[in-house]
Amino acid sequence: MKRKQLSWYKKQDPWLFLFPTIVGLIFFRVGPIISSFLISFTDWDILRDARFLALDNYKELFTSSAFYQVFGNTLAFSFIYVCGVTIFGLLLALLLNQKLKGMKFFRSAFYTPVVTSAVAVGIIWTWILSPKYGILTIVLTKMGLDSPYWLGDPSLALFTVALIQVWKMSGYYMILFLAGLQNIPESLKEAARIDGAGKFKTFTKITLPLLTPTTFFVLSISIIDSFKNFELIYAMTRGGPQNSTNTLVYDVYLNAFVYYRMGYSSALAYVLLFIVGLLTAFNFYGKKRWVQYQY
Repeated sequence: MKRKQLSWYKKQDPWLFLFPTIVGLIFFRVGPIISSFLISFTDWDILRDARFLALDNYKELFTSSAFYQVFGNTLAFSFIYVCGVTIFGLLLALLLNQKLKGMKFFRSAFYTPVVTSAVAVGIIWTWILSPKYGILTIVLTKMGLDSPYWLGDPSLALFTVALIQVWKMSGYYMILFLAGLQNIPESLKEAARIDGAGKFKTFTKITLPLLTPTTFFVLSISIIDSFKNFELIYAMTRGGPQNSTNTLVYDVYLNAFVYYRMGYSSALAYVLLFIVGLLTAFNFYGKKRWVQYQY
């Protein structure tokens, strides 16, 4: 009897340790997800009781010209961000994957913007790009050039914010590419050199194909990351000028906490979830065609 009781306690012990995490997951993750989905079918402004609207929020969303502008802004921002962090992250990794003195310092320096507050980065870059007192404006003026209104021109603002986000996060993807580069056996590169391959051919025929698993991971993470950028837009442009930098996640914030349209905001959030899920699924679907896992 004692052995059976001891065996029962051993089986229950893991669940006792997992219980606080499971409770937290249900109440603070699963619960809000289900609640927000139900709220998306209502008209609720926090102060009054929710009124059931069925699919009216989704109908309004897909018939609104403002939504399609925000959606276009989001896709443009995502495209610039994903391409930027992938290219610059890889270039930085290639530059810093050298066995030279001081590499650890440069790796840390390029990674520093990643751990810096996005709001602080936004404030500093807003000052740098200021049309009157910004450092970049002063430099361009002394060179005899006119400084554009980086954040005041609707045609430039989104591109500017996206590039600053690329600058901030490239160090993170640099670390991922560095890990991938250091995982490639040097013997393969040496064999290619012995066969007469130059640096460019070794890179295109050996390094790039063997780096595809890392590239796939970088694309997956950067796609998700590109759709949830909020802090930089909030700190630099607040969605302006003329709604040119307003993205889906920032529009969720505006409708929820500025206009108090919780139902519409929840519907917008679930559309955003669907878009991110669709792009991620498409990325996973296509990986078999270009990702190489074997040496």
